[in-house]
Amino acid sequence: MDLAPYRAFLAELARESGDFIRPFFGRTDLAVEAKGDDSPVTAADRGAEQLLRRRIETRFPDHGIIGEEFGNVREDAEWVWVLDPIDGTKAFITAVPLWGTLIALLHRGQPVLGCIHQPILGQLLIGDNQSALLNGAPVRCRPTRRVEDATLLTSDHLNLARYQDGPACDRLLARARLVRTWGDCYGYLLLATGHADVCLDPIMNPWDIAALVPIVRGAGGVISDWHGAAPYPASHTIAAATPGLHDEVVSALRVST
Repeated sequence: MDLAPYRAFLAELARESGDFIRPFFGRTDLAVEAKGDDSPVTAADRGAEQLLRRRIETRFPDHGIIGEEFGNVREDAEWVWVLDPIDGTKAFITAVPLWGTLIALLHRGQPVLGCIHQPILGQLLIGDNQSALLNGAPVRCRPTRRVEDATLLTSDHLNLARYQDGPACDRLLARARLVRTWGDCYGYLLLATGHADVCLDPIMNPWDIAALVPIVRGAGGVISDWHGAAPYPASHTIAAATPGLHDEVVSALRVST
């Protein structure tokens, strides 16, 4: 399978959406609305996804699209793009640059390309399940093998007990060397580039997950749901870690009191 044309287009999409989003970041007058699930949304989220959709429809009119803000079209197509224009909108609206644009390409339902783009920091991470490149340079997960030596990231520590086994999560977090909420997609960028060791998210949507799979795998990491099963398309949780930690992390998440 030759992914080169799609990889080049993916980079174009990232750059163009980043150019659109960048002027909105850090504005104190940015209007923030609440969606039906009470999550925030802005003109930057909506406008960026509209831009991405127009570009995909023009270049690949037979491809499908799954998007956070504007729904799905042709989701059963052989090739499908999955879009999260701003993953980490809560960080975005508070002028914290720990957010990014997630774009994935599915082939017959499985993620084959993914990117995390952080346009404020100028970081574009692209993975294809075999390799991961940050601004064109290869990156790898680091070889951490003990939870006690690990940096563990999660987007919102309150969600661990809200959606999963709180006591099991607490015990795992207590063992880690460092625990931080440098989460959303940026946590997975840190994992893939060797700056963190474990990323946990107890509740996610398909557009949150799809791009992460080829990135983490391409960087040599392991990504699954909280039970160790395939993370896409049916999962709503993610446990991603270095190869030496993943099995232990998943086992610990399943051990109740």
